[in-house]
Amino acid sequence: MARDRASRPEAKPLRLFVAADVPERVQVAVRDSIEPLRERFPKARWVPTPNQHVTLKFLGPTWPRLVEWVTRVVGNVATVHEPFETHVGSLSAFPTERRARVLWAELDDPAGRFARIAASLEDALAEEFPREKRAFTPHLTVARFEPPVDVGELLEDAGVGSDRFPVDRIVLYRSTIRRPAPIYEALETFPLAGP
Repeated sequence: MARDRASRPEAKPLRLFVAADVPERVQVAVRDSIEPLRERFPKARWVPTPNQHVTLKFLGPTWPRLVEWVTRVVGNVATVHEPFETHVGSLSAFPTERRARVLWAELDDPAGRFARIAASLEDALAEEFPREKRAFTPHLTVARFEPPVDVGELLEDAGVGSDRFPVDRIVLYRSTIRRPAPIYEALETFPLAGP
């Protein structure tokens, strides 16, 4: 009986994350600027343009019984943060440009607005979800490499960037693993409505 209950779809965890979206024009600008790199590394796993976003908190597998609580918590976090503007800056790589596993575009955040939202989410969700151990850097992941590659000289020539755009909401997403790329479904959108 317990096994039957556990096999029901509603008993299976959902993969969730919280993100800030970027406008399509910004996604297109990033895509166009990295086109030479796409040609140079055709076997890399390139993130589809519509999937590019700023991950603020990755929750991972989340039991359905927690979804309502998560939704309420994320909504509460949104109410205490003000909208702001940002733009895409330079390309970078993790862990290093000479042995890149992840290629990403950094987002301008001199006042630490993204970081403050991410920290608020960490604090508010810590009751049920482990804290992220890595320092937060607002970015758009654009590619993953396996094995690592050297992108150092190529990044010097890459003219990635965008105009300024508003960040005025955060989104709770469900991620469904598919090949060649996951499918993201917005479960709830929360306007930033700080004082």
